Amino acid sequence: MTHLRGVKPSISRDSNALTKVPAAPKHLSPYARAEWKRIIPGLIERGIVVRSDLSGLEELCTVRGLARTYTEALTTNPLDKVVFGMLNRALQTARQLAAEYGLSPVSRARVGSAATDDDDGDNPLMVR
Repeated sequence: MTHLRGVKPSISRDSNALTKVPAAPKHLSPYARAEWKRIIPGLIERGIVVRSDLSGLEELCTVRGLARTYTEALTTNPLDKVVFGMLNRALQTARQLAAEYGLSPVSRARVGSAATDDDDGDNPLMVR
């Protein structure tokens, strides 16, 4: 019996990857739109986002936008346990979603295999 518990498959460059950054969905909050504009270009550049991934990325941006909103709410009332609980859950969900797209250091190392083999550039640190 084979188990993949704890072992995630590596992400590779997709042949149907988007090449242009799509506009942020209009219904996103200002914080979520800012997050969209911050993360999507890098993901497009790495060639790992296809059209069907956009809804998941929209969810990630929405949750990160909510986290910012909850953080602001805590500045006015830092002892609000309900808002702290919502912030904690939003951050937890954002971390999980971010890992799906290689947006954490560990998951980015997995995505590193998606980089193209471009050996034509001059790299003074390259060991041959």
